[in-house]
Amino acid sequence: MTIERLQAHYGLTRTPFGRDLAPGMLHRHTAHAEAIARITWCVNERALGVITGEVGAGKTVAVRAALTGLDPTPHTTIYLGNPTIGARATHHAIVAALGGVPKPHMATLIPQAADALATEQAERGRTPVLVIDEAHLLDHAQLEGIRMLTNQDMDSRSPFACLLVGQPTLRRKIRLGVLAALDQRIALRYTLHPMTPPETAGYLKHHLALAGRTDTLFSDDATALIHQTSRGLPRAVNNLAIQALVAAFTADKAIVDESATRAAVAEVTSE
Repeated sequence: MTIERLQAHYGLTRTPFGRDLAPGMLHRHTAHAEAIARITWCVNERALGVITGEVGAGKTVAVRAALTGLDPTPHTTIYLGNPTIGARATHHAIVAALGGVPKPHMATLIPQAADALATEQAERGRTPVLVIDEAHLLDHAQLEGIRMLTNQDMDSRSPFACLLVGQPTLRRKIRLGVLAALDQRIALRYTLHPMTPPETAGYLKHHLALAGRTDTLFSDDATALIHQTSRGLPRAVNNLAIQALVAAFTADKAIVDESATRAAVAEVTSE
């Protein structure tokens, strides 16, 4: 089987449920749209925000969509996708991203990073947007370092926005007593919830329409089973939908029915 044959069989112009969608093409279910609105507010307010959700809930997708919707001229995005690099490397990356030469010692690196963020806003008129993905992996020293970045001048508005994006354990970690000072600085907390059954159905139809099919391709029973198995998490919906399409194609079916979807569920859950 080739992807081209599957697409031809179902009259698709592209592979549906892929990751290569432009932000404007994304399905805006309720949680996704709310996350984008709140992230945008957080950036405009130059505040500290915490965005959490289960694996595959679409956190990074929502952040990407929100940042793409910003005017690029007055914003400088610093994206850190691997927080396991440690506190020193995190501050090193901030300074380097803003065009500086990072100092070697942590005691001077933290104020250097804070000054670089402030200078970007005060002298260049650009708001730095620091995005730390997989932030549930941050250790205590890194979280304390972030607090210190936000602590440079308590009487003035922050020169940068910071988004900590991670799994639900991030919120529990921040609530620990030793991080109370950081917890008090958080202006936005948002949990990205899974899609409801109607939203999963809409999600499937939206992605199929982008691929050229506006009529029914997934039966109601198939859609219900995909939602139940995926728990409404977009990444899991994508994986199940693709496998169900393959199973239906292999069985030479005109639509994806419940039996093809059950075969897909067995394939995915056995991995």
